[in-house]
Amino acid sequence: MSKHIWYPFTQMKTQNPPITMHRGKGLYLYDGQGRAYMDLVSSWWVNLHGHAHHKIARAIGAQASTLEHVLLADFNHPPALIFSEMLCAKLDPSLSHIFFSDNGSTAVEVALKMAIQYWHNENQTQRNRFLGFQGAYHGDTFGAMTMGKTSGFYGPFTDYLFATDTLPLPITWEGDEGVEDKEARALKALDHHMAQYGTQTAAMIIEPLVQGAIGMHMHRTAFLDQVVKKCQNAGILVIFDEVMTGFGRLGKMFAYEHLISRPDIICLAKGITGGFLPMAVTVCNDTVYEAFLSDSITQAFVHGHSYTANPLGCAAGIASLTLFAEEGTLEKIAVLEEVQRKCSLALLETGLITKLRLQGTIAAFEPKMEATYGSDTSRYLRQLFLNEGLILRPLGNVIYILPPYCITPDELALAYKKITRVLAAGDTQQTHGFFP
Repeated sequence: MSKHIWYPFTQMKTQNPPITMHRGKGLYLYDGQGRAYMDLVSSWWVNLHGHAHHKIARAIGAQASTLEHVLLADFNHPPALIFSEMLCAKLDPSLSHIFFSDNGSTAVEVALKMAIQYWHNENQTQRNRFLGFQGAYHGDTFGAMTMGKTSGFYGPFTDYLFATDTLPLPITWEGDEGVEDKEARALKALDHHMAQYGTQTAAMIIEPLVQGAIGMHMHRTAFLDQVVKKCQNAGILVIFDEVMTGFGRLGKMFAYEHLISRPDIICLAKGITGGFLPMAVTVCNDTVYEAFLSDSITQAFVHGHSYTANPLGCAAGIASLTLFAEEGTLEKIAVLEEVQRKCSLALLETGLITKLRLQGTIAAFEPKMEATYGSDTSRYLRQLFLNEGLILRPLGNVIYILPPYCITPDELALAYKKITRVLAAGDTQQTHGFFP
């Protein structure tokens, strides 16, 4: 453990010494002794094509020797121009105006500020409420924390966050027979909110189809389509936080492609550079963008970051998007999705897990043992997985698998075999009182 580094999402007093990784290749990370670990969480959901992919590395190197950075205000550069064209070609035509930032939290912060100022510029300042789902997590800056305060991560900051409205989310899993009743209650709650506050609500922000940090909570496409339609019919802007779900995680390039509806604003980060460099974008439609056009600076979006549209990040993003075509990434994702379903359903049949949920390349489930976020059991499970050469980071009592797309069917099957072994041993130890 470094005496200088303060690690994120970590209780420094009880943390085990971290493993120092020296290199990565494809699915694997390697420690100082050369031991390989399967990165089954894509290093916090950022890695798409595998570690140290030579084409992305080469693109960054070439760009670094040409132009490392230039301020985006008053200037431009080829990587930003090319990347923005490539990204918009992947997005729905309605989403065509890109605002660059640095990470997922700031992409969300930008979206919230856009929504507030959009209504200000439209002289509808009474629209000052925000709406979200219970359990949402949108990042750790103050606006993002506000919209994610029901996630339970922000206790010390509660008094500093502005008021928001939250609705119940009808989370579901394999074999859930009560989902339709939950959806009906959630839609009724939305209708009730609209009747009271519809004309006062600026925007609703949603993690589409999967709420990540709370424990990979999933909801159904038809339900979400109804939510989006109701919001937009009431004039409420819809923001999709696709920081995690973007770039193929749910089987399509973006989660909204599973829906009939389209958001007004979308936030993208994490996999945007293939997992190489921090970069993010907030993309909006014409309606939002045009509300900021004026002869006065007071209606401009006065927001920015020093490394906005950094050329190295844009070069990595270009290379990553190119790989989707060159390597048939969406086809690989389809295979991965099938193998993930087959292996996880087999694990469910063992009786070691419950509440299995699947969406695209993501599988999540709950072992039949007590384990709250940051608990001894959660940390012990993590260590048992590491002993098997698996990088898995349980979210409390939720184990999830979200691998890079380079994983092979045989590697994924082997990972499940090891997970089953760990959970079987843990189940036996807990039964006899030996498990923390």
